[in-house]
Amino acid sequence: MILNSTSKFVTLLFVLQVSVFSLHAQIATGKWEASLQLDKNTSLPLRLEVQKGQAEYAFTIVNAEERIALKNLSQKGDTFTLQFPDFNSVLKFKISKKKFKGYWINYNRGNNYQIPFSANLAGKTKKTNNNTDFTGKWKTVFDVNTPDSSFAIGVFSSKNNHITGTFLTETGDYGFLEGAITGNKMYLSCLDGSHAFLFTGELNNGKITGKFHSGTHYSGNYQAIKDEKFELKNPEKITYLTSDEPLKFEMKDLNGDVYTYPNQELKNKVVIIQIMGTWCPNCLDETNFLKQMHEKYSDKGLEIIAIGYETPNTFEEQAKKIQLLKDRHQLDFQFLVGGKADKQLVSKQFSMLNSISSFPTSIFIDREGNITKIHTGFNGPGTGDIYKTFVKETEELINKLLNQR
Repeated sequence: MILNSTSKFVTLLFVLQVSVFSLHAQIATGKWEASLQLDKNTSLPLRLEVQKGQAEYAFTIVNAEERIALKNLSQKGDTFTLQFPDFNSVLKFKISKKKFKGYWINYNRGNNYQIPFSANLAGKTKKTNNNTDFTGKWKTVFDVNTPDSSFAIGVFSSKNNHITGTFLTETGDYGFLEGAITGNKMYLSCLDGSHAFLFTGELNNGKITGKFHSGTHYSGNYQAIKDEKFELKNPEKITYLTSDEPLKFEMKDLNGDVYTYPNQELKNKVVIIQIMGTWCPNCLDETNFLKQMHEKYSDKGLEIIAIGYETPNTFEEQAKKIQLLKDRHQLDFQFLVGGKADKQLVSKQFSMLNSISSFPTSIFIDREGNITKIHTGFNGPGTGDIYKTFVKETEELINKLLNQR
């Protein structure tokens, strides 16, 4: 069983505007201890706070630095539904004064992908000291002793019984993880709307051994040892050119019109081509970064082309998902529809490259149309200084390419 103390952590912020008249008699304000029940013996903890203003309620789950606002509250009978803003999933639950009970439903995995969700009004918590320190950089192996084993890096900061951090892989990071320490055991989790992650681990003789759960569809073992010098593969060397074949493609834009690359409008422009999907949290992190770069440098000649690969089967539904993302985040650059979310399809479309192994993958092109860098994956704000270093170095590259004449 996950210990009760683990309910002191997790992530997200729900800010939803709800009629006080319809709910004030049912909801108690304050801190709530929430969880997703992954299986009979494993729960993924969440901490929920409910506040009441003059005309609305604010539901808040705080996970490290991340804030996610759930929207579009609807009610059918005694059941309430809240939508995650960027991913096709909802919380559906019933409410009483001291309990919420229902499901998190992830429609990207089908209408029947439901994980039980519950929350209880929290009591007083006691602060405790803990001498087990997980702070540092940990060389990690997922799926130990299996054909699917892979390396990652755990980056943690811990104090007393509280721990934050994330895992970095060659395709991206696991977002803002937060949790608790009990004795020599640690628990980390997050729910971002696309994924529900839970990591448990026990530190003995300098080694963490533990288990990783992704929702109810996957679980596997991992091991980690502290290693400040360990590095993953360089993300700029995973995907590369394999022929002299020029970069060119034809795809439909969101209106169904054919868009051809290269074209006259891009002549003498610096271009970033982003291979992404609206279902992908790492892609969303990169999209937010690219938005900042486009707003800052578009008038100096930077253009961004985002190509979305989506879970629905039809062009219309694929374009609809991309349009929703574009509108929600006020993205003022070119979006195209690549097709189904299939790495083999993308690799075939970009046959001048060895392969596409990750969503996202970004291609940087200079003013003369030459590929100068291909970046596989994306480690976002949850990685702290690693993300800050990436932002600094990438902005320096963009400036260098813009200043080349």
